[in-house]
Amino acid sequence: MAPYLEWTLEESPAGTGLQRFVGHGRERPAQAGTAEAYESYEPPLHAPRRWGLSAEAVAHLGDRLSQFWLRFRGSFTTRTRDTSAHAYDYLRAQLTMDTERNFANIDRTLHGGDGQALQHFMSNSPWSGQVVFSQIQAELKAIPALAHGSTLILDASADEKAGTQNAGASRQYNGRLGKVDICRVDTCLTYANGGLWAMVDGELFLPEEWFGEAFAQTRHELGIPPERTFETKIALGLKMVKRVKAHGVPFDLLACDALYGRDSQFRADLDTAGVLYAAQVPADTNVYVSEPHVGVPEKRGKRGRPRTRLHVLSRQRPHEVRALARDPRTVWQQVVVRPTERGRLAADFAVQRVWTVAVGQRPRAEWLVIRRGAEGDCSYTLLNAPEDAPHERLIAWSCRRYFIERTFEDAKTEIGWDEFQAQKYRAGEHHLALTAASLWFVAQTKLAWAQAYPRDPELARQLAVEVLPALSTANVRELLKAVLPLRQLKQHLANLRRKDLLPQLRNDSSIC
Repeated sequence: MAPYLEWTLEESPAGTGLQRFVGHGRERPAQAGTAEAYESYEPPLHAPRRWGLSAEAVAHLGDRLSQFWLRFRGSFTTRTRDTSAHAYDYLRAQLTMDTERNFANIDRTLHGGDGQALQHFMSNSPWSGQVVFSQIQAELKAIPALAHGSTLILDASADEKAGTQNAGASRQYNGRLGKVDICRVDTCLTYANGGLWAMVDGELFLPEEWFGEAFAQTRHELGIPPERTFETKIALGLKMVKRVKAHGVPFDLLACDALYGRDSQFRADLDTAGVLYAAQVPADTNVYVSEPHVGVPEKRGKRGRPRTRLHVLSRQRPHEVRALARDPRTVWQQVVVRPTERGRLAADFAVQRVWTVAVGQRPRAEWLVIRRGAEGDCSYTLLNAPEDAPHERLIAWSCRRYFIERTFEDAKTEIGWDEFQAQKYRAGEHHLALTAASLWFVAQTKLAWAQAYPRDPELARQLAVEVLPALSTANVRELLKAVLPLRQLKQHLANLRRKDLLPQLRNDSSIC
């Protein structure tokens, strides 16, 4: 697969806005000349074809969305009804509207309706969000370029709420705000390969209090499935990882943050399932620098029952990982993490073989990778990679969580994931699934265009950069809005035509 860029067109030295990329033929000389003159003309830096932006591909972007919806159409049909048209409206709204993507405003913007049918489709229609995720996974599996080098990333995303009237809302930790507040939390699996990222599974986390008698009536009113039982975020995440693996989705590594990585049983379960992981852990995580001897202590005296639980019998003491970071004997090396628009991002890394011991279990050998930033702050990652794994590869694996931030940022700032307002459980399930579908449409479009329309290799030299910027989610949305104008824009153009004001705007690519 061709390498993707880690930064967007707007961030790059070439960025001047998308309007320059939409206008067809605008890269021609200002004065029309002969064909020979045009062929000898050196295209400017922002010429769309040099960036792999085919005029034909952009013109057919709306058709691409329609074909995408048709592939998913069966996910929204039942034996008696076909409600898939509402799914198309929701996808289009997420990808072309900028704010207020609620049921009423979506329907009013697209069709002039009141949103009741769309609300019923999202809140009450019995289609399954997992079927949508299964379709995403099936399409992902069918792309040869993603067969190797892919990462699954497990993380939770919180969305603040005003009260507990929303399914799953409770006082819990909100990582986005960095504090405990009333919020609902989705546990999600992201798939990343190079500069492509998409959401491939997700479920709403329901706090334990929601299964008590105090919430019995609320569970019924909001449609919490009777078969759902309490699962911790860790148990929910492990279930999703096993589910994606069972579906045959190819990935080389699972990355997760300290919420999951701190649980030694979770890491052991991943290892048993044959999943290679890079799990961040807290600074106070205890590790041994040599393998401890573990066994059942001998019984002392005649009283009491014989001991059965495993304990560390040897004399060596565990070390907190932050103590190893401060140890003068720790060997550090500076490694370039990735290129950015401001140059290469580098950090200091230390790699060490360690052993961890969960209560009542045998020691497990793991790799510890410590990353030290420019300000001296450290992060810690444990990996179950083979003993002969090269340090460079371990360091690269420990940095894979970067793409979860890109996925969540795109979902919330561009697709409207955090604009969800409905209260029912099923509406949340459907909103999460369609948000994932929108992200997958963007990712698939970027990949298809990168493969079909190669870029001018001279661009990197002209811009003096190592890696060219890729289309961002915002870029794709701008192009889609140009070819699928919203209802208000159509009316605005009609008004201009009636006032004879349109001719002077015909060459404006922002309204094409």
